[in-house]
Amino acid sequence: MATPHKENKGPLAGITVLDLSRILAGPTCSQLFGDMGADIIKVERPDFGDDTRKWGPPYMQDSDGNNTSESAYYLSSNRNKRSIAIDISQPYGQKIIHDLATKADIFIENYKVGALKKYQLSYDDLKAINPKLIYCSISGFGQTGPYADRPGYDFLIQAMGGIMSFTGEPEGDPMKTGVGIADVVCGLYSSSAILAALHHLKTSGEGQYIDISLLDSQLAWLVNGGLNYLTSGENPVRYGNGHPNIVPYELFPANNGYFVLAVGNDAQFKRFCEFADVIELANDEHYTTNENRVQNRKTLIPKLRAITAQHSMDHWIQGLENCNVPCGPVNNMQQVFDDPQVKHREMQIEVAHPLAGKGTVDLIANPINFSVTPVSYRRHPPTLGEHTDEILDEYLGKNSDDI
Repeated sequence: MATPHKENKGPLAGITVLDLSRILAGPTCSQLFGDMGADIIKVERPDFGDDTRKWGPPYMQDSDGNNTSESAYYLSSNRNKRSIAIDISQPYGQKIIHDLATKADIFIENYKVGALKKYQLSYDDLKAINPKLIYCSISGFGQTGPYADRPGYDFLIQAMGGIMSFTGEPEGDPMKTGVGIADVVCGLYSSSAILAALHHLKTSGEGQYIDISLLDSQLAWLVNGGLNYLTSGENPVRYGNGHPNIVPYELFPANNGYFVLAVGNDAQFKRFCEFADVIELANDEHYTTNENRVQNRKTLIPKLRAITAQHSMDHWIQGLENCNVPCGPVNNMQQVFDDPQVKHREMQIEVAHPLAGKGTVDLIANPINFSVTPVSYRRHPPTLGEHTDEILDEYLGKNSDDI
């Protein structure tokens, strides 16, 4: 398990992000920037904070084994940030945000379209006092269009954005993914857009406004599924764990569990058949090429399942790995974090937390490995308003009487 890196030499060190986002898309984006060294000022509503603080169980446990106020959901996307509790509905709260915005490089928000304008916190309001500000608005459907005023949630977007229509078993219900992938990918697209805007700022001195939506980004990551429709004019169908364009590329039974077989080309299929002692399938004109296997999956897959069910998972996984045929187990979470490759890559970290009973909280590491400017884990996911006084003093010179 990795230990936190306290020293900040990240590529975004010196960048200040004023983060008025909550839930998952915006916090995913700002946590990524925090890992890269930026100072993230998380602005939260007093007494309530980010909605996800209460999205549990499970919650982090204190020394007595009781639930704290910090849910696992909140902890997943809010490290390397400082929390300031500000009531932006009040004039003085708005003034604080204005003052902080003059010192910020990036502003991120995911309020309903137009909601911040009534608090004088729209892009035009803040651009007037900081023309170099990069202002990113994340919303369900974008700032324009007939759905702009609708609230957007991950599950809703997965449904409306098409991914659920071809996810799930062929005869089953449409199925969402097991995590909020529409939110997460939107956060990643947002981070990419903001970094591009930072480069433009560096070369031109010009800030700008970024409008990004969950629905737009959902459509963008349909990738081959979306292009299969645009190319053929036919709606994709559900293949369960199968692949629409590659066969065999799905889940197969062993006699003691399941494993994934991911044959990516004809040579791999031949090697699989040689190992399985069914070379006649590789030589059958119905299955020789991937195109033929896709067209004849209904006859091929039952044959392969009957073959794989005769031996153990270890037989197939170890044997096929030796043949350079991609395959692997279906791990649960315990098996994932116990996996030697995952441990070697230090994808589980411990960060000190003042409310944690064991003194630390377990988090999932950032997957990016820079050779010169490594990511760092300097701050635990903050408690609500934990850094209010600190931020007001550091950025605005407010003393305790002012506060």
